[in-house]
Amino acid sequence: MQVAAADIDQVFAHTTNLASCNLNSKVLACSNDYFASVDNLLTPTPAISRPGVFIHTGAWYDGWETRRHNPDPYDWAVIKLGVAAASIHGVEVDTAFFVGNYGEKAELQATYAPEGSGITDAQIADPSFAGWKTLLPASPCGPSQRRAWKLSDEISQSPYTHFRLLMYPDGGFARLRLYGHAIPPPAPAASASAPVEELSSALNGGVTLAASDEHYTPSSNILLPGRGKDMGDGWETARSRAAGHVDWVIAKLGLPGSVSKVVVDTKDFRGNFPRAVRVHGLVAGTAGEGVPSADDANWVEIVKGDKRCQADTEHVFGSDDLTAGGEDTRVFSHVKLTLVPDGGVKRFRVFGRRA
Repeated sequence: MQVAAADIDQVFAHTTNLASCNLNSKVLACSNDYFASVDNLLTPTPAISRPGVFIHTGAWYDGWETRRHNPDPYDWAVIKLGVAAASIHGVEVDTAFFVGNYGEKAELQATYAPEGSGITDAQIADPSFAGWKTLLPASPCGPSQRRAWKLSDEISQSPYTHFRLLMYPDGGFARLRLYGHAIPPPAPAASASAPVEELSSALNGGVTLAASDEHYTPSSNILLPGRGKDMGDGWETARSRAAGHVDWVIAKLGLPGSVSKVVVDTKDFRGNFPRAVRVHGLVAGTAGEGVPSADDANWVEIVKGDKRCQADTEHVFGSDDLTAGGEDTRVFSHVKLTLVPDGGVKRFRVFGRRA
């Protein structure tokens, strides 16, 4: 089912774009990318235009662009997700700034070949690989516009690890976005004590559900792996003026579990970091249906009180900072980070043991 361009962000608001280099997704192979690199498909930020800028192959484009006059029915690109596996609920192909050279139709195929399956990336990247399943049949794209499709329940309930994007017959696509949910890797082998894992990571299925303000950058950035490269891949709110104002973000843990450590990283935020932060959680079973409200009576304090922040610093709140006085053995399903009064953070990490 096609989704209107104006509704794409709302329809897929509670999913993650898994076709992103920020989540370690990568292109394994493509038929051709003579004019513009296929890797641009996985850039997490919107495409940009640089009119009048030329490189040795021609005009500069922020996307994937192939040669003219393709002798085959389509050009193709094979992509491996950076997560262990994922369920996919929607597909977007963005042709931003491709007008006289956009790909006319897009088709998406997928396969499931998790680590240990015996199927290698090299086999999947080979044009002769026959294990593809069509998720989206060849569908029309338009010049310089976003086109998205919601997939059927049957398709979205299956796990996938690799995708092949077909572009008919040739031309350019700016971005590919695959909206869905990361499926966490299996639990480590049983031992006397479950290992500590990053319960909130987007790689483990963590997703932000709501935020008070996302004026500069989206709150979903705080669950990304690594420490990022600049202020643009964190979460920053507008300046507040009202007395007593706070900003907040609510995240659903990919792995519900106990909490042993919380990290709030203000890397790259120097003149605009929050004065302090608060961390609360919802014990599993108390969240109800849908998105919890910021003032839900069931929020409980995980980290003691307001914690002062500093510029460009990874703040680590361990056992002595937790209200439990050590590992909080309750099973949490959601967490809330509050900024006092506003500002920006790069990452928010919640560590513990999966239930």
